[in-house]
Amino acid sequence: MRRRMIERGDSLVTSALSVGEVLVNPLRTGNESLYKQYLSLFSRPQIRVLKFDLEAVGRYASVRQDKSIRAPDAIQLACAASAEVDLFITNDERLSRKMVPGINFITSLARAPI
Repeated sequence: MRRRMIERGDSLVTSALSVGEVLVNPLRTGNESLYKQYLSLFSRPQIRVLKFDLEAVGRYASVRQDKSIRAPDAIQLACAASAEVDLFITNDERLSRKMVPGINFITSLARAPI
């Protein structure tokens, strides 16, 4: 997927929440080397890590009006919406049916046009 993104000139954007989730397992298992590798990966200039800032919290409140969207998912969507991403890819099929202002397309990884 990353190779195709580079070929098309796409940017990889993720939220700080996602980075935190990735870091859980290395911390849990005491794998400091993997923890540092992940931090290094997400520090690359080709990857933009979005903050859950004041603009995003306004979008979060809007997304959370839909009670079927859990708080962590709403944070992810709010960060993406505040960054006005074109394509939001998720492992959660039910999120792919949602419409969020600021995100052009939401799709599952299985159906992503990659």
